Amino acid sequence: MGPFRRAIVVVCDGLGVGEAPDAAAFGDQGSDTLGHVLASREVRIPNLQALGLGNLTPTFDGARRERPDGAWGKMAEKSAGKDTATGHWEMTGLVTRTPFKVYPQGFPPECVRPFEERIGRKVLGNKAASGTEILKELGEEHLRTGAPILYTSGDSVFQVAAHEDLIPPEELYRICRIGYEIACLQFGVCRVIARPFVGKTRDTFKLTPNRRDFPVPPGGETLLDRLASAKWPVFGVGKIEDIFTGRGLSGAVHTKSDADGVDQTLKAMDEIDRGLIFTNLVDFDTLYGHRNDVAGYAANLEGLDGRIPDLLGRMREDDVFLLTADHGCDPFDVSTDHTRENVPLLVRGARVRPGRALGVRSSFADLGATLADNFGVGPLAEGTSLLSEL
Repeated sequence: MGPFRRAIVVVCDGLGVGEAPDAAAFGDQGSDTLGHVLASREVRIPNLQALGLGNLTPTFDGARRERPDGAWGKMAEKSAGKDTATGHWEMTGLVTRTPFKVYPQGFPPECVRPFEERIGRKVLGNKAASGTEILKELGEEHLRTGAPILYTSGDSVFQVAAHEDLIPPEELYRICRIGYEIACLQFGVCRVIARPFVGKTRDTFKLTPNRRDFPVPPGGETLLDRLASAKWPVFGVGKIEDIFTGRGLSGAVHTKSDADGVDQTLKAMDEIDRGLIFTNLVDFDTLYGHRNDVAGYAANLEGLDGRIPDLLGRMREDDVFLLTADHGCDPFDVSTDHTRENVPLLVRGARVRPGRALGVRSSFADLGATLADNFGVGPLAEGTSLLSEL
């Protein structure tokens, strides 16, 4: 076993730090989620600056720190995609080499017809759209007809939205499991997402925290599987349980917001004294990146910054804290889709040497390889451990 008895990994969903080397292949030249947000106004993130976050963006110099308090660097993605699932899987050692299918023109009749037949309802939409905009467009018709709203995006997702008063979340989850059997198992889609919403008119509709993801399971062994086999506790906070379909987890909790995600992480730190606490903070992506809400993204970044002292203050001598992301979601982008970007790798702990530059890692899997090395369950199929560099 390495120097750390417990690891706390926080994934800021969609916090990219500049275009990846292959961004052009994804139509994402010039993307820089962090840099564009920081340049939009004065964004106060002193605690994240101290971790080295401001040193990572190639387009904004105003948040750099000459000698960060921990180790800092960034990671490039090897997987064929820029999705939440593939990003998380890669950071646990599993690279997805065959891209999942996307349906930017909507799903074919051969997919939609059996879905409608099995759920006993017609659907509305069936096109690529922003979640906010499609509720404005079709939410009132949904209330009149009872027809769920089906939509997708530039990512490999089959999303179903329904008003909670009309189709309660548990019923929507049942509908989405049927969607999984069709869209994922027969048409190569990565994830089905349940999108419950509330409100009375197009101007008041809003998505609720009762979202659930139904992805295909990881296509191979991950760090979580290895840790579980070795009897190390692995606790998921937020979407982690969904992303890994429960595999390798000894416990999990869903969250209502990023603030709640931090609260649940702190609670887990009080209750779990060894192993891995794995947190996803989804609001960066869902509420701000996908909605091109630059001001909201900046405010959420400041909100997280204010909680960093809580997280670091709860750490013990043999803990390590890692902050990263799974892809970009640049709110300045012309689309509302994910962006192919490098992601941060910020490492802090009493046993981590301060001011240690980690450079640009060739794969997200280096994070998983490092933890596998530390917990004595490696090597994984992908990734290079940087434990000795810490």
